[in-house]
Amino acid sequence: MAETTIDGLLAELAALEDPKMRAANQKRGDDHGVNLSALRAVAKRLKTQHNLARELWATNDAAARLLSLLICRPKAFELQELDVMLRQARAPKVHDWLVNYVVKKSPHAEQLRVTWTDDPDPVVASAGWALTTERVAKKPEGLDLSGLLDTIEAEMKGAAERLQWAMNHTLAQIGIEHADHRTRAIDIGEQLEVLKDYPTPPNCTSPFAPIWIKEMVGRRGEA
Repeated sequence: MAETTIDGLLAELAALEDPKMRAANQKRGDDHGVNLSALRAVAKRLKTQHNLARELWATNDAAARLLSLLICRPKAFELQELDVMLRQARAPKVHDWLVNYVVKKSPHAEQLRVTWTDDPDPVVASAGWALTTERVAKKPEGLDLSGLLDTIEAEMKGAAERLQWAMNHTLAQIGIEHADHRTRAIDIGEQLEVLKDYPTPPNCTSPFAPIWIKEMVGRRGEA
């Protein structure tokens, strides 16, 4: 019955494929063409089914993995299981959803944050930095913010793209949330010029850390 269910869901996801959407997604490294609103509708129908989520993940299909992350029970995963899953999640959207929808809700998040940040694989390390950004914003107690800025200053310029983006987000978050580190965070951004020329659509905030920090702080009415 489980195999039939998986086969049925894979067929349903295949029927939702849009070639134009797949082509657009593939430019970003995501190998699926399913509209995410449609995917969420399937997940809403299925509700939480952790065993089914594990089976969907095991298919190695990107859309099925995204669906699995929507119907799983985040706190039910063991630490080692999450580590294996992250290393399997090479597509950016699967990676992002795994970190944001699952790992951040896991009791193992802090241990994985520390382990992943020091991983030699830049994609894995980017997950560690994403979790660090979360802590900077929501639970900074115990974090060495000056040390993080030291690392960013020394390593972000030459980091691989996805790791660089994650480190840049941490840099911006430190500047936004922590006034006593704001000037240094802006100075590091100005010095490194990472994402300074990134094309930004109208009405969107630039990912260039100095602009990002000043924009968000300004919205709060802070200096």
